Amino acid sequence: MSICKVASCEECSRKEDCGGCREVDGHPFGGACIAAEAVKRGGLDELLRIKNELIAEFNSLGIEGLKVEDLNLLNGAYINLEYTLANGQSVRLLEDNNVYFGNQVEKPDSERCYGICADDKYMIVCEYGCSGENPEIILYKKRSR
Repeated sequence: MSICKVASCEECSRKEDCGGCREVDGHPFGGACIAAEAVKRGGLDELLRIKNELIAEFNSLGIEGLKVEDLNLLNGAYINLEYTLANGQSVRLLEDNNVYFGNQVEKPDSERCYGICADDKYMIVCEYGCSGENPEIILYKKRSR
């Protein structure tokens, strides 16, 4: 069982790469985990507080069609898309070894989706097509905490 009791280590396809949440003291893949750190600070109550705070923050952004109802724990390597900036430069905004709160939200009347994720410091909203195709940054901001 993981430290946060939200993620199931036994069901994870990357358990061998991770090392196991308890075994690595909440630093899966050698990185940081927003859930494990929250539980270490204040137990499951702190984890739920942070999750609910993030849901409210995403919903308060006023992005048309973005309604967040839940967040999942996601490994950065799985969601770290490469974005092309206006100057043609490519950039990735996440750390592959960290675990973030995030989700995918289908855009109404569109074939594209919103991808959202956050940690203690930053939040990202992007838009992309099937399998993360043609991702675009909608919002990348420092969280006010």
